[in-house]
Amino acid sequence: MPLCCARCQTPLPSWELARPENARCTGCWSVNTVRAFPALLRDGAGPARPEAALDGEAACFDHPGKRAVAACNQCGRFVCDLCQVDFSGQVWCPSCVAAGSGAARAANPDSSRTLYDSIALAVPVLSLIFFFPITILTAPGSLVFTVVKWKQPLSLVRRSRWRFVVGAAISLAILIAWVWLLVYSLERAVSGH
Repeated sequence: MPLCCARCQTPLPSWELARPENARCTGCWSVNTVRAFPALLRDGAGPARPEAALDGEAACFDHPGKRAVAACNQCGRFVCDLCQVDFSGQVWCPSCVAAGSGAARAANPDSSRTLYDSIALAVPVLSLIFFFPITILTAPGSLVFTVVKWKQPLSLVRRSRWRFVVGAAISLAILIAWVWLLVYSLERAVSGH
């Protein structure tokens, strides 16, 4: 079964599927992200045919009648030619890849992230709304937080940094208000009013 382009349904050529980055469709030139098992990309008309295990030879864990060609680097199970999965230069069994055990866990994408931009916006706004006096601490804290976390990944989905900018603008406005209030209070105290 060929892998097809998500846009125009044209079968993707094998040389594009073998590339480590995205596969480009030769029909519409769209870029497709494809993750395929290595057995799909092997040369030959059909799937790999593991050889039968002879007496005294190691057999595949999942296919006891087939000869093992390698051992899983994670759990040590023997795997046949059909079952072996090349993972970062190592051989893995399908169970370890599916379970995401060991080093395979690092290859799994994040399922959630802390939204630092939302925090940088929420802290000055909420402190301004609910308890104004603490803004003397939260406004500079939010500015420092924005500077420190500006380069952090924002979200798993596409998102811009506008929350950082708005949070910094609100924090600056609060700081300017505090400075004005302090200068005004000092002038009134000095002038005797």
